[in-house]
Amino acid sequence: MAKPSGSVCNIDCKYCFYLEKERLYPDARKNWRMAEDTLELYVKQYIEAQDVPQVNFAWQGGEPTLMGLDFFRRAVELQQHYADGKAITNAFQTNGILLDDDWGEFLHAHQFLVGLSIDGPREFHDRYRVDKGQKPTYDRVYAGLQMLKKHQVEFNTLTVLQHHNADHPLEIYRFLRDEGSSFMQFIPIVERIADEVDEDGLELVDPDYDGKAPVARWSVGPGQYGKFLCKIFDEWVRNDVGEVFVQMFDVTLGSWLGQDASLCIFAETCGSALIIEHNGDLYSCDHFVYSDYRLGNVHEESIRDMVASPQQEKFGQDKKDLLPQYCVECDFRFACNGGCPKHRFNRTPSGEDGLNYLCKGYKRYFAHVDPYMRFMADELRHGRPATGVMEWARQRDAVRAAVGKKDPGRNDPCPCGSGKKYKRCCGVAV
Repeated sequence: MAKPSGSVCNIDCKYCFYLEKERLYPDARKNWRMAEDTLELYVKQYIEAQDVPQVNFAWQGGEPTLMGLDFFRRAVELQQHYADGKAITNAFQTNGILLDDDWGEFLHAHQFLVGLSIDGPREFHDRYRVDKGQKPTYDRVYAGLQMLKKHQVEFNTLTVLQHHNADHPLEIYRFLRDEGSSFMQFIPIVERIADEVDEDGLELVDPDYDGKAPVARWSVGPGQYGKFLCKIFDEWVRNDVGEVFVQMFDVTLGSWLGQDASLCIFAETCGSALIIEHNGDLYSCDHFVYSDYRLGNVHEESIRDMVASPQQEKFGQDKKDLLPQYCVECDFRFACNGGCPKHRFNRTPSGEDGLNYLCKGYKRYFAHVDPYMRFMADELRHGRPATGVMEWARQRDAVRAAVGKKDPGRNDPCPCGSGKKYKRCCGVAV
């Protein structure tokens, strides 16, 4: 992931974990733009480092639109120059405020996939996503959304879940769906604030920090997060399968199909989601931009060599090697693998270090969706579309309503009228 503007942004989200990274670069206020020679080295090395037919570039920040269109026109030229027969795609994360017709035409012409950061309707979005003058940003972000639609730019929405908006799952999900977002990401924000800043001046700590660092007030709660996911899943699985794609649900279904996790936080090991800062510095992960996790600089070493370094290999392997026994024995390890290392700062019931802060929420969610995931996975294995789960879920609801809280006996005829035994039909979900 490239951050060509570093941590520099045109808004001042109160929960943002990346804004303070400017303290790692004392001259960043003057020299915050990725220089052309750094851009060229990045593009060249990034393509060379990947032995695959398609290479995806991900641009983020800070706010990447601050770089201006000419920067990205040059980036596309360099990609084409160094492609060496590989297909090149681009993803672009933005708050949308600077999007205009010129941006819309460019993004559409070059088939950029745009992620728009929006935290739901106005009352939820404006709680934390404010500008440098602490004024709300919803109207400007919404205008950016309309610009993407106008120019038929492929987009998804990224919604940060914090302690305020996570209590309103259906309002947020239905708003995004009704505004045309058919691809949604819901990202839980969890940060700890140290009582004393570290030697780099950073307040938000990594999971290895052993000083006093309470969870930030804006962080989503574990139970709150699980409840949010369950609520929107119940809406989605009855109405929107095949029409709306929620990243979490797609990744979960993959796990129930026996596939490797397509989202890094649920992979058995990590270390393949590095970031490059504006000056060419490479870090182990977007959530580990601390001095101890700096791997080097593209002006001094190649991306391929830094990714293969013992430091980075250990970083990735630690996720598996340091997994608590509590997680190893968990029924949902196959789908979770301990979650993101950034959030593994709690202790297990037996006192082991390394339990994910969001564990309670993950368990609630995985247990809740299990029967539906099993059904969809079975449908797909038999060559049938997963959309059949919607009728199955409604049928299950009707059965439960018909029999009240007490289910039929396992060997009784299923009340849905299928002719099967209850245990072989709707009882599977129950």
